[in-house]
Amino acid sequence: MSHAHQTHTVSATIEAIFTHELAPKDQDMRGLYEKAKRDQWNASTDIDWKLDVDPDGGIFPDGLIDIHGTKYWDKMSPRERNELNRHFSAWRISQLMYGEEFAMLVCGQLVNVIPDIDGKFFMATQVVDEARHSEVLTRYLLDKVGVTYPLTASLRNLFDNILALPQWYFKTVGTQLVAETLAVSLFRMLEQYSQDPLVSSICKRILADEARHMGFGMLSLPGQMEQLSAQELRDVEDFACDAAAGLLGGQFPREAYEAVGFNRAEIEDIRKLRHEVARKNEHMLFRQFFKKDFHASLWNNMTRVGLLSARAVSKLANMGIAAPQQAVAA
Repeated sequence: MSHAHQTHTVSATIEAIFTHELAPKDQDMRGLYEKAKRDQWNASTDIDWKLDVDPDGGIFPDGLIDIHGTKYWDKMSPRERNELNRHFSAWRISQLMYGEEFAMLVCGQLVNVIPDIDGKFFMATQVVDEARHSEVLTRYLLDKVGVTYPLTASLRNLFDNILALPQWYFKTVGTQLVAETLAVSLFRMLEQYSQDPLVSSICKRILADEARHMGFGMLSLPGQMEQLSAQELRDVEDFACDAAAGLLGGQFPREAYEAVGFNRAEIEDIRKLRHEVARKNEHMLFRQFFKKDFHASLWNNMTRVGLLSARAVSKLANMGIAAPQQAVAA
């Protein structure tokens, strides 16, 4: 399943701001830049590529597969379950792989459009980080799993929209705040719960970089949000909530089910079933870890940058995202 020759083009016009003041002004941002230089790693040499993915062990925990615990799962042999796990995991990791390439493109734009030199310098390091994440996930999928899947339409629409927006702070909210928050929750879950030690070690490395990327949003956005008019701030809040909805929606791995031989009627049934299963009894791992982690992080990060008005709270509530203390109690 090769998608190597497919490209698509987004018309994106951004300003290139050349600054004539190169002396450090923002010591915190400069400190983040110093950390980024110090903590670079090489995907070719710092990952133990001699490790192979065990064909008899899954990659994602089985409990995260939509059909786990349903009649479809019960009918499958252990070998078929492993095969589904491999395809399901490849589908999920493919979306992360494209997400990292997208982040590399956005950060390339941000080098141009951010006005101050400290932000530009840091963002230059994030371009390299995102290239490395894209590289390492691609190598894992191609060399160790043996399959990749195409980018979903909902993610493509979100990515294209962010790339086309002119304002740097919209790009930063969409990428460093919302998309990275979701990716970090997925990488954390894989690092801690994957049965595959290789992907676990890759995610540990990626997470060390992601902490800096989130740091950029936390340092750069609060001051900018304070300068916006009430209407502009509402627009950014809406955008953050819409971006979260875009990341969470339309992420059904239909092609993975097709690859292991489910027919169209079964796949449609599985799609409906997963919503019922989620409503009735979400798998413990998903509910306790990923969902709680993502919801709490998104809530806290939006609060820290000044994007969590009563309006935003009610928009998030419509998506089932509540304050961390409420989410824990739920």
